[in-house]
Amino acid sequence: MYQAVHLAAECFPIAKVGGLGDVVGALPKYLTAAGIKTCVMLPRYNQKWNATHTSTPIHHGVISAQNFHIHYFIHKIPDADFGFDIYWVDIPEYLFRDGVYGYRDDALRFLFFQQAALGWICTWNKKPDVLHCHDHHTGLVPFMIHNCPCYSMLSGIKTVFTIHNGLYTGAFPVEYSKFFPDFPYQSKGLLEWDDVINPLASAIKCCDRLTAVSAGYLDELKFQSNPMNWLYNEYWQKSKGIVNGIDTDVWNPETDANLTVKLDDDWDTFKDENKKAICESMGLNPELPLVVYIGRLNTEKGAEILTQAIHRFLYQNRIFNFYILGSGADFLEDNIRHLSGTFPNHVANYIGYNEALAHKLYAAADFLIMPSLVEPCGLNQMYAIRYGTIPIVRAVGGLKDTVVDYGGENGYGIRFNRADIGDIISSLYRAAVLYKDKALFQKVRKIAVGLDFSWTTTVKQYIELYKN
Repeated sequence: MYQAVHLAAECFPIAKVGGLGDVVGALPKYLTAAGIKTCVMLPRYNQKWNATHTSTPIHHGVISAQNFHIHYFIHKIPDADFGFDIYWVDIPEYLFRDGVYGYRDDALRFLFFQQAALGWICTWNKKPDVLHCHDHHTGLVPFMIHNCPCYSMLSGIKTVFTIHNGLYTGAFPVEYSKFFPDFPYQSKGLLEWDDVINPLASAIKCCDRLTAVSAGYLDELKFQSNPMNWLYNEYWQKSKGIVNGIDTDVWNPETDANLTVKLDDDWDTFKDENKKAICESMGLNPELPLVVYIGRLNTEKGAEILTQAIHRFLYQNRIFNFYILGSGADFLEDNIRHLSGTFPNHVANYIGYNEALAHKLYAAADFLIMPSLVEPCGLNQMYAIRYGTIPIVRAVGGLKDTVVDYGGENGYGIRFNRADIGDIISSLYRAAVLYKDKALFQKVRKIAVGLDFSWTTTVKQYIELYKN
């Protein structure tokens, strides 16, 4: 049987910071169901999920380079019903932290994680056909299996590298090369970009196939201004944009245990009852349309201009309610609290991460807004559509690939072009017009909920990629 090993820093529900975790938690399940034997290897963090699930140590090894030796352990998680095997790489002094990222030694943490994973795979009697690496945290794998003699037995394995967010490269000083296994001096150019070791750049150079999580985002990496334009164009022949799917078992309005009311064919009742429950819990009027924002609070996601746009919009009129769920930059969290304080009858918020509440909001909302400056793929717009919520998005990256404006034939969303306050406000007024026209609103929603963004469709492209 064809076998693929996925290496990643996140995997829902074990450890999730953003969309990377959702993808790694779903894609392997659908690959396995399609006949590709798949497993995931990720670091063992000190996460809440660990406390309720057991693991079995199955391997012990040592990473050695120059004057240090680091012990690592591989754990299998036997009691989790994922539909694929999960393995933890356990390096207690480096990986077992409360958070996934944000530590001063992140470069070493993920460098050692990759070495430990490869060290264990070297002991396998039957080697996998593909190593599928996700983002810069695993970007050094293609280099190491082809250039480090200690992994030479893996050099025949093909590698796929997927870029979930090209803004993060994982770069670190060249001096850190002393923490690598031995490799020929003449290979160091495959590691470097702008005089530093750059895992993202190295992966682009060394992998057999390169994917981005949407065709639109791949085009932006190649043609819009960014420090690695040349590199993306140099290796364009091995690159492909594949839009992410969503796990329709997890995101299913008919079975979702998080919801006040589940879907039973009647979309009007489903939406009305869930919106009523959310609005009453926060003191909002359920008769008004509800717009939600769910995600990280940072400039990249457009959260800064969104808070300004909502503030200006509500000063002009009070025809919408807003609910913002997320966390991030302190000043943006403060802006949202100020919004709620200024407009307590029209703006609710939850500062933090709350998966159950996110499900409730997708079911309750009339509109989801995503004013992203950068959006490699975006999953939220697909979750929203699955729950009968109309997306309002900036036409960028994967949002441009997955949302068609309702002004055109068979459209099911609202798109705007510029990342500015004026375009956001104009889109909100378009949403108000759409909501008021009940017949048109129901027509647009009917088109949306009839779409298929499942992994079942997307996974076929990955299987073709593997086999080619």
